[in-house]
Amino acid sequence: MDLGLKGRVAIVAAASKGLGRAVAAELGREGAQVAICARNAADLERAASSIRQATGNAIFWQALDVTDAARVQQFVDAVEKRFGRVDICVTNAGGPPAKTFLEISLEEWRAAVELTLLSAVYFAREVLPRMRKNKWGRLVTITSMAVKQPIDGLLLSNSIRAAVTGLARTLANEFGKDGITVNNVCPGYTLTERLDELAEKQARDASVPREKIFERWTSQIPLGRLARPEEFAALVTFLVSERASYINGTSITVDGGWVRSLL
Repeated sequence: MDLGLKGRVAIVAAASKGLGRAVAAELGREGAQVAICARNAADLERAASSIRQATGNAIFWQALDVTDAARVQQFVDAVEKRFGRVDICVTNAGGPPAKTFLEISLEEWRAAVELTLLSAVYFAREVLPRMRKNKWGRLVTITSMAVKQPIDGLLLSNSIRAAVTGLARTLANEFGKDGITVNNVCPGYTLTERLDELAEKQARDASVPREKIFERWTSQIPLGRLARPEEFAALVTFLVSERASYINGTSITVDGGWVRSLL
């Protein structure tokens, strides 16, 4: 299947590792010109080199903090200057701390809003006017299956990722007439460093071996296993393609069936 991504210019945030890196690599394999960002320059450079070797495509990268609106603007400007346009943007950020309500300080609430919600706003403000000018665009926000079924111990993620979903759904309404689709993709338990961190914390809190946490998660998933980042990346790549031109305003889980709701 030709996804029509050859020559398209894609931005992927928080792409030095995990889901972001998998998405950037998959887009590169489909022929897109990819620009990535993350905070850690060394990790980002390694990711860019790996993607370049795997796909044969040049990768543009800049180290930045996605909670810094001015740096996001500078990055998007640099991408457009390098490639001449911006067609696709995948917003992403590291997950907020895993804590319960009474453990969370007001400063942690503010930081989580900056990281999870406002970072998506900053990218959307920069890319949507450029996409509107070209009458074509794809914006995908990466959130979590927690927007459909809250996860115990992840109060910040449960709360603020739901706000990102509301943002994406409303942007889909506002920009659909401009040839721009906006969708939200909700990963489940996926084999990334973030999941390792969650497993370590839950194991400490419960005084059980780390393996027990993974066993418990796996037992909750109808497919009986955790996801690979590449499986998540495959859906995102389809959603930003020509083939997905009539998919707009959706929130799709990639969770092996963990969420039990009908919709």
